[in-house]
Order: sequence, then C-alpha cells, then structure tokens
Amino acid sequence: MKKIVPVEEGDFYLTPEGYRCFTAQYLLKRGYCCESGCRHCPYGFDKKKLKTN
Repeated sequence: MKKIVPVEEGDFYLTPEGYRCFTAQYLLKRGYCCESGCRHCPYGFDKKKLKTN
C-alpha cells in the first residue's frame, strides 16, 4: 500500500492552465517514481526515452 504524504507549502504550484504541478520537493517526499513523466521528476525518469518508432 502506498503511503499518504500530506501536501505542504512548496510541494506544488498552479500552472497557467490551472493544473496542480508537484515540485521535486514533494516527489522526493513521496519516495518513488510513478513513471508518468512528471515535469520535475527527481528520479531521472524520461517518458520520451520509452517511446520507440
């Protein structure tokens, strides 16, 4: 079961479109990579590298 990490100040910001964007600070606290291609992924995951033509 995944742990619930409470959101604190500095863990996210709102994009101009109104979406919540998590920061590397929060993603590190969460403790794992979700492999979704997060904008601030501190784990080095790059969704573009998985695509093959």
